[in-house]
Parts: sequence; C-alpha cells; structure tokens
Amino acid sequence: MGGGSASKVEALLNPRSVAILGARENPMDWTARIFANYQRFEFDGPVWPVNPRFKEIWGVPCYADLSDLPGVPDHLVVMRAAASVRGILREAADMGTRSATVYAAGYSELGTEEGIALEEELRSVIDETGLAVCGPNCLGSMSARGRSLCLPDDRIRELVQGPVAMVGQSGTTTPGIGRTLIDRGIDVGYIVTSGNEVGLATADYINYFVDDPDVRVIFCLIEAVRRPQDFLAACRRARDAGKPVVALKMGVSEGGRAAALAHTGSMAGAVEAFDAVAGDAGVIRVESGDAAVDLIELLVNAGIPETDNVGVLVYSGGVRGLSLDAADRHGVPLPEFAPETAAKFREILGEDLRVSNPLDAAGFMNQKLESIVEMVTAIQNDPNIGTILFQEDLPPSEGINDANKRRTKRVLDTMKGFQESFLDKGGKPIGLISPASADLTAFSREARKQFPQIPVLSEPNRAFKALRSAFTYRDRIREAGQSQPPDFGKPSDLVEAALAKVSSADPFALSEPDSKSLISSYGINLPREGFAKTPEEAARIADDIGYPVVVKGVAAAMTHKSDAGAVILGLQDDAAVEQACNDIGRNVASYDSSIELEGWLVAQSMTNGLELVIGIQRDPEMGPVVMFGLGGIWLELIKDVSFCSPGFGRVRAGRMINETRAGRIIDGYRGDGPYDREAIIDALVAIGQMAADNSDSIESLDINPFVALSSGDGAYALDALVVLSRQTEG
Repeated sequence: MGGGSASKVEALLNPRSVAILGARENPMDWTARIFANYQRFEFDGPVWPVNPRFKEIWGVPCYADLSDLPGVPDHLVVMRAAASVRGILREAADMGTRSATVYAAGYSELGTEEGIALEEELRSVIDETGLAVCGPNCLGSMSARGRSLCLPDDRIRELVQGPVAMVGQSGTTTPGIGRTLIDRGIDVGYIVTSGNEVGLATADYINYFVDDPDVRVIFCLIEAVRRPQDFLAACRRARDAGKPVVALKMGVSEGGRAAALAHTGSMAGAVEAFDAVAGDAGVIRVESGDAAVDLIELLVNAGIPETDNVGVLVYSGGVRGLSLDAADRHGVPLPEFAPETAAKFREILGEDLRVSNPLDAAGFMNQKLESIVEMVTAIQNDPNIGTILFQEDLPPSEGINDANKRRTKRVLDTMKGFQESFLDKGGKPIGLISPASADLTAFSREARKQFPQIPVLSEPNRAFKALRSAFTYRDRIREAGQSQPPDFGKPSDLVEAALAKVSSADPFALSEPDSKSLISSYGINLPREGFAKTPEEAARIADDIGYPVVVKGVAAAMTHKSDAGAVILGLQDDAAVEQACNDIGRNVASYDSSIELEGWLVAQSMTNGLELVIGIQRDPEMGPVVMFGLGGIWLELIKDVSFCSPGFGRVRAGRMINETRAGRIIDGYRGDGPYDREAIIDALVAIGQMAADNSDSIESLDINPFVALSSGDGAYALDALVVLSRQTEG
C-alpha cells in the first residue's frame, strides 16, 4: 500500500483536532449532533464550531472563520454549500489541515453540467492540495480507535475497536447495517460513508483496514467502483491477509444500475462481471443487508469452515424440514452421520431413535448438559461432518419465574459448555439456528459474550446461505493459492495494426476473417475455409474444401449476418455456391443499402457437434471478463453462461465449464456426447490470455457458435466477431 494513501486515511479517521464549519444551534441539525457525538465519546482534542453568525454555540465559543481559530484544525467537518467547498479546502490546506469530510450534495450525482463541473473543480483542489477528503455527498465516519464519530447519528451507543470495518457509498444504509451488527453483539471499529469518492475511495479504506490488526472482516457497500484496478489490488491484499471483503453491490438490475448512476454519477457494471473479477480478487458479494449481517456473524465468530459437510441437530420437525430445504436450495451437503455417531445418539436418546441428518432429537431438550455435550462430542468426532448447526433460541431475559430462569440457565450453560469443551480447543464450528430470525435484547447481547465463538445464524435459510457464501469464498481462495497470477503480456500485433487504421475512440468491428485471424493467432481452431472476392472464386474454394459448405457475406459493418440474410448453409455443389453468393449480395442490399460486401467466406460445414459460446465483454467497472456457455439459440433462450476474469489457467477453465449446464452435456448426457472437454479448456485458456494481453483494446468478442466435437476430435470457432476500441484516459 502506498504510504500516502495510508497516511491520508489515518489523518481522516484519527484526527487530533476538529473544526465544524456551518455550525447551527438547532439540536437536530447535523452539526449539533456531530458536536454532541465528539463530546459523548470524549474525543481527545479540541472541537471548534465555525460560523460568523454566533459568538457562542452549544455552550462553547464559536469562531467567525478558520483564520480566527486558536489552532490549526487537523480535520474539517464541512457543512457548507457545494459551491463554497473548494475555497474552504484551499484555505485549510494552506493552514496545515490534513483532512476534511465534505457532506454537501449537488455534484455529479445530479447528472447536471453544473454538478459535474463542481465535482471536477473539487477534484482539482484535492489533487493540488493533497488533502485527505471523504465525500462529497456523504454522511461522515466513525473510528473507535480515534474516538471520532462525525456521523450525525446518536443511535450508536459505544465505540469499540472491533473486528469489523465498514465503508459504503450510501450514507444511511452503511451505518444502518453497522448498527444492526452492533445490536447483534458484533463490535464495529470503523464506519466510513464515502459518498462520491472524489478524494479517498473504497480502495484506500480497504488498504488501511488491511493494515489494522484489530480488523478481521471488511464490509463494503458499492454503488459504482471507483479506480477499479486499485480496488481489485486492495481486495487481493485483504484476501492474502486473511481478511474477507464482504460487498453489498448495487446495480444488479437495470433499475438498480440506473439508481446507482443517479446517486453517484458513475456507471455501474454488470453483476456477473463483478462476481467474476472481484470474486477472484477475494470479494464475497451478498444480495442484502441481512445477508451481509449473517455472513459477517459467521466469519467473525466461527471463521471459514474447512469442509462443506454440515451436521444439524434440532428439536423441531419444522426446523428439520426447513433445514433440508435450505441446504438443498443453497447447495450445502448434509451427509449421513457416521455409525459411531448414530450409536451414541441412540445410547443417549433411546434405541428406537431414527438417526438421519438433520437429526430431529426432541428428547435432547430434557437431557442433562453432560448428555448434550456428549451428543455434540460425537458430531465433533464424526469424520463426515465439518460444521455443526444446533437449534437454540437465546433467552431474551433472565426469566419471569423459576421455570423460565432454569431454562435460561440451561441454554447459557449449554452454550458455555460448547465453548469450553470444543471451541476453545479448536473444535469444529458450531452455529445456532432457530425457527425464525429474532433481534437480540440487551440481556442476550450480554449473555452471548460468554460464548464469543458461536455465531447466531438466525433461521435455516439465512444460515445455509451464509455457509454457502463462506464455502465458495474458501474454495476460490484455495484455487487462487494454487494458480499462477495472470500474465498480462504484449498486445497482439493484429490488434495494434487494426487500431492504427482508425483515429476515433469509438468502438469498431472487425470483419469475420479478420476476427478469426486474431483468435487463430491465439491457437483457436478454425474450420477449413477461405475468403473469395467473386462468386467464381468462392466456387473454387468450395471445391478445394469439399462439400457441403457454408457461404457467408463479409463486411465489417455487418455484425448480424443472419438478420441480413448473409448466411446460407448446406451447399452441395459449385453452382449452389455461386448462386448463394449472388443471393447474399441481393439480401444485404435489401437489408441495408449502406453495407458494402467485401466478399464471401466459404467454410466447411460442421453439423455433428455441441454448439457453445466463448466471449469477452468489457465491463465499465471491472474491465474485460471472459464468458462461456451453451451457444447457438440456447444462449439467448436459457443464458446458461459462466464468467471469469482474464488470464486464468486450466483448473479455473474447468470450473467455468462445471458452473454451467453445458458441462453436464460435455461429459455425456443421455446418449449425447461426451465432447472434447480438453479442447474446450484449451480454447478458454487461450481466450483468457487474449483478454489479458489486450485488456485496453478489446471491447467485446463473440465466438458463437464454438462447436465441440466428440472427445479427441477437437473444437472449432465457426463464427467470430471482435469489437475494438482505443481506450482514452478516464
């Protein structure tokens, strides 16, 4: 991590003194609430209100201007209109101020020329002065280590240097999730609402959190990724440091992407690209605040289980059924208990017990603590099980009568017994589940401190969803550790030559022959084919190839040949080939008179293979991403595709195949196949390298169909379309 970035985040989150600009008397005003937070948490430094309208405010002196302050403010809380901010920052930087939080809206999130211009001016000032700036369009931050809370939020009860650090571009949602974590008994050490990120960005905060030894899990709420390569590098640092990055990513739906644009003034990328590229960098994407809370609960209190297999012990048939459904829904294995485990269950609960996983053992409710511990000991020793889920509701209070108090004591003694008997000694993770999710009370929050290694995972669906996310993260981390880092090599000479012919930055398509020349240079197999400029030449090429053949019109401007009637299949002789060339010429002229045919491509027919698709797509946030799946008509009909970041190896290519239903067909399904898996992997690795080498110039690639033949017979690109663009700064 760059020292400058580290020192800037340090200055922002742990200031020595603060000036609040735009101070107002109203106790509900943000400035008053922020001042109250500094006092409430005994910030170790002076906090000076600034407003020329007051001599005194909130019981302390108020100053007319920065120049009137008794000292240099280390940090500014800037509660002033957007147009005035740049002048304030210049003045403060000249004084020696190190950091500022800019709360004002009215920048690029408005989508107006004025707002965009104001943001560019603010960016210039930040670059010139070197100030560490959070925002604009944000709600402030919290740092337990710095005893600093410049969020206008009085619902946070205490500041504790905990294992969770949070940064989010939404000002209200991020602290809201933070408060939920705190209510669940999980200490949050940092909360940053980063806003439009004109100064410091998510990448800077992640890097800072990685270097904090108290932080074990990093949460991000992302509307649009600023500085994508820095973001990915920071996530890889977190991954390598053993600190998972949990991301709630907006922009999944078209509506969500539009909302992200309106809110941050950036284009949000496709979630499939984010999952592929950021996922390989160590990011776990979640779909809701609840899912984030559940996963963080698991990661903080239990860590990442070593294996997928889960054993479930419940005392309700309903919870058993819900667990079975949830495990199946999220792909979490529930193997049978080992014979020794089943025997121990029968010994404790009765010889007529029907043992299955999940085990509905209603009788364990009435067992002594020693017997319950024995049952869990059996699962701990079970080689088939890696994680244990145990049904139990945390008591909301000590109890209103002796029976309630006895139950409360039994529950807490059981959990404490698990902690002391297994978890303190490095045993398998144990998590609690219950029929439905419930908030913790002050009593249960305090009580669960006795068993800090047991996550409270809510109802079964949420529990198994969190487990699946953790398992997938673990597998990708292991895979990353076994793989060579991507080799971003020299751009293709063919790509460079094509770019040299154009001066515009607008995307442009290569013709099919040129597209195929490019992919062939990376080792992609092509059918026997040739390019003809006359119908007679096309017939001669067809005679050399052998019939049947396919004839296709060639023009770089014609990206959808089938729509233009420019593809004719199954031609059996030279007369049919010449006729096809003439027909294609008429079809294209009728379709679009501005398209000029360059000629015709004559290709060998291949009819006995599996149609697949391999592609590259440039995402506006994540850059190039490689796609694989069923091709032909199936691509649009069922969208059976998987994605990966560029520059992967054969193991990752195999996983791309396995992530699709196409993978089952490739290996043989109901008499169809098997097809040449190794040739498909060869092609995927080659296209992945092509995406890595030309990451700044390939806008998209579509090889559809890519036909795989029977095992050992290879795989071939029957069609290809490459779109290039000259990337410009910003």
